[in-house]
Amino acid sequence: MEPNPNNWYAVYTKPRWEKKVADALVRKQVETYCPINRVTHQWSDRKKIVEEPLFKSYVFVRIPELLKTTIRETSGIVNFVYWLGKPARIPDHEIEQIRSFLNEYQDVEVESFPIHANDLIQITSGPLMYQRGRVIEAAKNTVKVVLYSMGFALTATVKKSEMVLINSQAIAPVNASM
Repeated sequence: MEPNPNNWYAVYTKPRWEKKVADALVRKQVETYCPINRVTHQWSDRKKIVEEPLFKSYVFVRIPELLKTTIRETSGIVNFVYWLGKPARIPDHEIEQIRSFLNEYQDVEVESFPIHANDLIQITSGPLMYQRGRVIEAAKNTVKVVLYSMGFALTATVKKSEMVLINSQAIAPVNASM
């Protein structure tokens, strides 16, 4: 069986433009997925089920590599979502998991994975890109990290958006020899 040359990518949209962007991409005959969450809103006099995008400002597109420029030019799209310096590829099975989950449940909430003290992380952008370190303090938007290189422990404050979690102490034991 020949692998499909199309990959799923996440694109970042203007705020509250998810459905408009998805419609524009469908008109361009691009395979698109804007996960819709059915949320129950309660008012003093009534309840109503409202359909909202599950991921705020994100839409998924399944395209070949060469269509990236065309997608970026679509009204309402800010850019591709990047992971480790490249547009983030989303495996087919993760898109299917999202679809299945939304078919089974409503009022779904999206939470980012928390970063805690002692977690092992890798910096994804900036002058410390690709460096690994151990979190020693976590704040709302920044994390203080000890970076191990050349036998020195350097402490740097890094934005949470510029790192990925490699190993969480809550999930797996920390290697003390690190």
